[in-house]
Amino acid sequence: MKNLSSSEIRQMFLDFFQTKGHTIEPSASLVPVNDPTLLWVNSGVATLKKYFDGSVVPKNPRITNAQKCIRTNDIENVGKTARHQTFFEMLGNFSVGDYFKKEVIPWAFEFLTSPDWLDMDPEKLYVTTYPKDTDTQKLWAEVGIDPDHIYKVEDNFWDIGEGPCGPDSEIFYDRGQSFNNLPENDPESYPGGENERYLEVWNIVFSELNHLPSGKYVEQPHKNIDTGMGLERLVSIIQGTKTNFETDLFMPLIEHVEGLSDNRKYDTSDADDVSFKIIADHARTVSFAVGDGALPSNEGRGYVIRRLIRRAVLNGKKLGINGPFLYKLVPIVGKIMESYYPEVSQQQEFISKTIKAEEKRFSETLNDGLQLLNGVIADLKKDNEQVIDGESAFKLFDTYGFPLEMTVEYAHDEGMSVDEDGFKHNMELQRERARQARGDLQSMGMQDETLMEIKTPSEFIGYDHNEATATLKDIVVNDEIVDSVNMTTEQAQLIFDQTPFYAEMGGQVADIGNIYDENNNQVAEVMDVQHAPNGQNIHIVKVISELDVNQKYVLKINVDFREKVRHNHTATHLLDQALREVVDPRTHQAGSLVEPGYLRFDFNSNDALNDQQISQLEKIINEKIWAAIPVKTEVLPIEEAKKKKGAIAMFSEKYGDTVRVVEVDDYSVEFCGGTHVSNTAEIGLFKITSESAVGSGVRRIDAVTGEEAFEYLNDQLSLLKETAGKMKVNQFKDVPARAEQLVDEVKQLKRDNQNLKVQLTSQKSAEVFDKVEEISGLNVIANVISGADMATLRQLADKWKSEQKSDVLVLGAGSGDKANLVVSVGKDAQAKGLKAGDLIKQIAKEIQGGGGGRPDMAQAGGKDPNGLTKALQKAKDIIKNT
Repeated sequence: MKNLSSSEIRQMFLDFFQTKGHTIEPSASLVPVNDPTLLWVNSGVATLKKYFDGSVVPKNPRITNAQKCIRTNDIENVGKTARHQTFFEMLGNFSVGDYFKKEVIPWAFEFLTSPDWLDMDPEKLYVTTYPKDTDTQKLWAEVGIDPDHIYKVEDNFWDIGEGPCGPDSEIFYDRGQSFNNLPENDPESYPGGENERYLEVWNIVFSELNHLPSGKYVEQPHKNIDTGMGLERLVSIIQGTKTNFETDLFMPLIEHVEGLSDNRKYDTSDADDVSFKIIADHARTVSFAVGDGALPSNEGRGYVIRRLIRRAVLNGKKLGINGPFLYKLVPIVGKIMESYYPEVSQQQEFISKTIKAEEKRFSETLNDGLQLLNGVIADLKKDNEQVIDGESAFKLFDTYGFPLEMTVEYAHDEGMSVDEDGFKHNMELQRERARQARGDLQSMGMQDETLMEIKTPSEFIGYDHNEATATLKDIVVNDEIVDSVNMTTEQAQLIFDQTPFYAEMGGQVADIGNIYDENNNQVAEVMDVQHAPNGQNIHIVKVISELDVNQKYVLKINVDFREKVRHNHTATHLLDQALREVVDPRTHQAGSLVEPGYLRFDFNSNDALNDQQISQLEKIINEKIWAAIPVKTEVLPIEEAKKKKGAIAMFSEKYGDTVRVVEVDDYSVEFCGGTHVSNTAEIGLFKITSESAVGSGVRRIDAVTGEEAFEYLNDQLSLLKETAGKMKVNQFKDVPARAEQLVDEVKQLKRDNQNLKVQLTSQKSAEVFDKVEEISGLNVIANVISGADMATLRQLADKWKSEQKSDVLVLGAGSGDKANLVVSVGKDAQAKGLKAGDLIKQIAKEIQGGGGGRPDMAQAGGKDPNGLTKALQKAKDIIKNT
């Protein structure tokens, strides 16, 4: 076996499949584009779905890639096992309806064993196959795998529910018993078992079936190959390391952490090795994720990044590292990976700054978490209890980033334990909520054989023409190709040899319009235009009169609709560049929508734009509009466009050998296939209507141009005029001062109102606290107070506590369809087993509500004020039986 570096192995894999006629697909962003089913790109095939589901036919059906991936479903195991990582690389080769088993199996064997490639010993290779897949078993034996090394395993069938599926075959490498963590005769000591001896190298999926919603399995129109090989595992085998973490992908990071620690050394036999591994893994993940535009936040991808940074910081503390340090590892990640992923080194300053800011933020949160934990421990000691409940442990984990093991350690130091089953229950509840939020979206659709088979050439001529005479080449109705369609059909899909209709792409909506016969009679209304799998513009139409294939028709777009879309599309290009000037040079597009009535632009940022920044953006863009700058378009080879023009590619779009470049002077130069104005002056006016957050690290701007911008400003002026009238202000310029005066008056009224409430509470307390009754040796105050709200009840409870008026307080108040309850329990009553939280849960049912709280104080809300008297009586009955 050859001695190779990780970068050499990655390149060798790609070179091998390039010799087999494969096109190398560049690694896509970790942030999925137009795929709501994924939080992260989590496999090599994830970015190729459009080819496998038939929505796009690739230029070359043979594809290979090295794809960066993130999986976070098992974060807790990172560092504790030899091969768990949140960030990893998946090497893969793929066939979209081209080659199948008899090609891919010999190639896999050749790459692994040939002296020209990895030169592994064939005797050390084992494979698992689906029991019924005899063809695969025969092929492995024919290429040179010992028949005794071919295992039949029922689990070797790749199926994710509805969509493509089929048998698969996994390849294992035998590292010898010296690497094993099990006795040789252990039932799990076999290829595919839970052991460290037989290491899975490669999985080859033979995607030949479709799993239908009915549960039936049918053959796919095109049989596909989807393979995945984890680079980290492969490097571990070739470099002969015990785990993935001793390879050249991780050791430079671990060695640097050693230098930052208080003289700790990485040793796989030492407990500290887990912290080293966690830090190295998480440094890679957050460096790449932030580089791809995901920023720390409290939800979605941002929450994952925040959690990983916090885990790394906590493990740094275990190694004696205090203060921000993770950001210092970004340059090392960049250096290790720059041969294939130069983006980390290129964005090193931005990534480091982002991580460092999050580390500092966590230092403050960490202190808050420790205060909560200390509070929980103090309360338990008061009650002579020894177990931290699972809900509190989970809150520490979920809100403050405390791993369970850290809470367990703190508890142990105080002579306590943690309800770990309760923690796991809360964790599962959160996962279930996440699953429900994602819904039942499928990760890959089924192939549309009808559209995939249509290969008629079709040319888009809409850049220069608003109408065209074209020949109708294909008609599809109800997924069947037909020769004609009549007016009884509601909808049809049409493909012409040429068309002026723009198909929806890159955020720009499709053109609408009409189709006429040669006598100018309308025969169809074009409602939408999409790309067929082979790239043609497919017109979705409402049929008005008969249409026949091979007949000529006149296609006319709605010119007013197109013009407004053009204005808004060019405005998005100006906005894209202006954001780099105003917000940050590294700001990039994260999505867009170009409609005739407005434009929407998403961009990466963790901070909201302030009023000054919004004004700056509008000023810059309107100045470019009023400067009447010509807008030029040019089709160039992609490398020339990048180097000569410096054109910006839009958020992970895939481009062909040639690209269309749209230039607004030297201010904005971008790859774009959309329609644009010929001069910025055509846009007329630009106005931002809103700015908001749409996800973790992503902000959204809505804006209007031209006529819509004028109408928007007119509406705002009308609102200002109406407001001025209601404020009795004669001039608009006096509105802000009058508004400030009214705000001050309202604040004063609120203060006066609060003072009155305090006086009222004091008066009520005198009435309430005088009515004390004895129940089972306890002094109890229980009253329904008219005209009070929850705030008043809490104030009364606080006053009761400070004055120690009784052992138990139960107060209720209600109005309309709202009812409130408050319960407070003194120490003597608690000692008898009475707890406010338990009591409130039982009596809240009487007001059709619920609540909870601590042993000394609890509250509840409901929707039946008529039940308050019953609730108080029930409270008395419970106290009586305590």
